[in-house]
Amino acid sequence: MRQLHLNVIRTLVARLLPFLAFVAVALLLLGGMHYYAWARLVRDPHLPPTASRLATAALVTMAVLLPATLVLARTRGAPRPLVWISFLWMGIVFLLFAFLAIGDAARVIAWAGRRLTSPEAPADPARRILMARAFALGIGGLVAGLSAVGVRSALAGLRIKDVPVRIPGLPPELAGLRVVQISDLHIGPLLQKEWVEGVVERARALKPDAVAITGDLVDGTVDELREHVAPLAHLSEARRGVYFTTGNHEYYSGVDEWLEYLPALGIRPLANERVELAPGLDIAGIHDPTGRGRYAPDLARALHGRDTRVPVVLLAHQPRQFREAADRGVALTLSGHTHGGQIWPFSWFVALVQPYIAGLHSRGDAQLYVSRGTGFWGPPMRVFAPAEITLLRLFPA
Repeated sequence: MRQLHLNVIRTLVARLLPFLAFVAVALLLLGGMHYYAWARLVRDPHLPPTASRLATAALVTMAVLLPATLVLARTRGAPRPLVWISFLWMGIVFLLFAFLAIGDAARVIAWAGRRLTSPEAPADPARRILMARAFALGIGGLVAGLSAVGVRSALAGLRIKDVPVRIPGLPPELAGLRVVQISDLHIGPLLQKEWVEGVVERARALKPDAVAITGDLVDGTVDELREHVAPLAHLSEARRGVYFTTGNHEYYSGVDEWLEYLPALGIRPLANERVELAPGLDIAGIHDPTGRGRYAPDLARALHGRDTRVPVVLLAHQPRQFREAADRGVALTLSGHTHGGQIWPFSWFVALVQPYIAGLHSRGDAQLYVSRGTGFWGPPMRVFAPAEITLLRLFPA
């Protein structure tokens, strides 16, 4: 019995340690970003005492409120206005951190250039404070402007992206087949029924033959979001069907329940499987790499027994899954996940883990289209990464 208890404890520790490590790193990063913003926007400019105390209190409050809201939103639920404020601040503080860092890098380069060309002038404290205030004002104004533009882009900047794709082996009678891709809707605390209705209306207006949903559809359980996903049922007007594959966020939201519930909306999950989309064209879907066990991605299983003369359209949430798809002769892979970076310059970090960020790419005869996503996650902002509904029109090569 004692050995059994020890094994249980070891298992719990093994599961908790990675999570606790993630939480510690996340809190360290958030704390560091807030401290850096305080140092450059409050301390260095030597704000008047009252303004300094108010600004410091505001930054400390948001530094505590942001992680607390994230935890509440995933556990007991948080008031929607609080979620909006916290997630909006998440975007603002990231932009502050990014542009303050870029500005500091430019200042260091300029200082090094001056040192190389002329002797350094004696330090002038008054000038240093003046420059710090000008720097803080400039970065603050830039971030305020980008934040406003980013919010408008996320909430009202949804674009239709028309992408013609030529596929070897596609039967001539299927020329012009219209596949509408929506991805990364993240229906949940921020994006709800009214917004989903708008997406569905625009997708239906494209008169799709088929609809492909490439993961990260929801951020919440079936019970929480049943009302908000209901408009998706209208997509079933697509005469060749609506298909879905999991993204990483489905595994945080009750993947079993969602895979059971989606068919009630006329949406066919493709769980490591393949079906005929039209005579002479198959469609397949594989799970996201986040899945384990029976939810692990298995492209070999999805393609097993296929006629290699028939091209396949594959739904795979992450672009890094494209390499295996190309090696196995998949004609066209549809992915999402990256959000196109969502908030520049976050796209630089995305590029470290995903080989493709957005758009159409090829590897031999295989092609990949990466959607920038239809919704957003976290900050209700999109900076230089507009949201999209993609209309893929297929033609024989």
